[in-house]
Amino acid sequence: MSHEKIAKLSKGLKEKIVLGERMYRPNSKTPITNWLVANKRHCNGGKTIDAGLWLKEHTAKGGKIFLTMSGAGSSFQQGIVISDLIRAGKIAAISVTGANMEESLYRLVANGDYAYIPDYVELTRHEEKELDRAGLRRITDTFLPEDESTRLILPLLEKLWRDAEAQGESRLWHEYFFELFEKKLLDKILKAKKAGKLEECWLYQAWKHNIPVYVPGWEDSTMGNIFTYYTYDGDHKFLGKYKQAKPISASVVKPNYAYMQHISEWYMDVTKKHGLAFLQLGGGIAADFPICVVPHLKKDYLADETEEKQDKMIPPWAGFIEIHSSPMSFGSYSGAGFKEKITWSKLATDAFGIQIFGDYTEHFPDIAAIVLGK
Repeated sequence: MSHEKIAKLSKGLKEKIVLGERMYRPNSKTPITNWLVANKRHCNGGKTIDAGLWLKEHTAKGGKIFLTMSGAGSSFQQGIVISDLIRAGKIAAISVTGANMEESLYRLVANGDYAYIPDYVELTRHEEKELDRAGLRRITDTFLPEDESTRLILPLLEKLWRDAEAQGESRLWHEYFFELFEKKLLDKILKAKKAGKLEECWLYQAWKHNIPVYVPGWEDSTMGNIFTYYTYDGDHKFLGKYKQAKPISASVVKPNYAYMQHISEWYMDVTKKHGLAFLQLGGGIAADFPICVVPHLKKDYLADETEEKQDKMIPPWAGFIEIHSSPMSFGSYSGAGFKEKITWSKLATDAFGIQIFGDYTEHFPDIAAIVLGK
């Protein structure tokens, strides 16, 4: 491309154009990164590499990653990569859907019982119902072994819920799952031949390394649904006949605003030492909830302060990387571009921001490989 043509452009537009290839010096110690940088140069592939290189630089300077994950990433074994990042000290906190969190545990206790159906898009409606009747719960190409996981863990959690009620205690949702590790309640199950590996379970690694976990909207999960049923004490003409003989008090689980209060305190403390990069895998509440902590702190706690003071006292997210497949339409959080987040005081105008359109099971491992120096 002619330098003369570019020289005629406005200054802002010229700054957006890169001549040649990205500045990168191969390192003999990072062969995977070298290969990725050399071969993924454009479009979503190029964005993936740019995101990985920025995150690597960010963490090398002492920054941390705030990871969010929606969908069924845990069922799709993204926990292997996340566990590597946790052990490497790259992850500061994790926000997930209730389903993703419990599925990390299901993968641990019943890894050998999972099955796959690669041609899932070819299934007919009658075949889907046949799978339903057989108790095969499909998540895209993966069958979650409900009887070997959910139903196996349920009695352990129910006892923890009822014990908490008897003792007048209340916990955040994920803390009951952490308690399974703390009290070694899974040891007998994990000795089974079909169990997974602790080093590949991100939930276990988060507990072991004291990584905060946030689970907004945990009611929207299998175990959350069951807990909701266990706490039902209504007098509905039909449902009342099927409630538990002794319903559990819903107070044993703290309300979701307690998660926002916790992340508000945590964010203020952590950002004194580390810049936090927001890495969003998929859309939904797992990401919408935590990213709002910055405007929440600015506009609620510091509502009486000037915008200049708010910006000085509350650091914004250091950068934003999102991998998703949602179009930007109808006010969709999942598809909203990172520039829109600037208008909500979540990001500074000079913050790193990038969106990768695609399946995060494809792009996230590449980003992690670069961050980990593979």
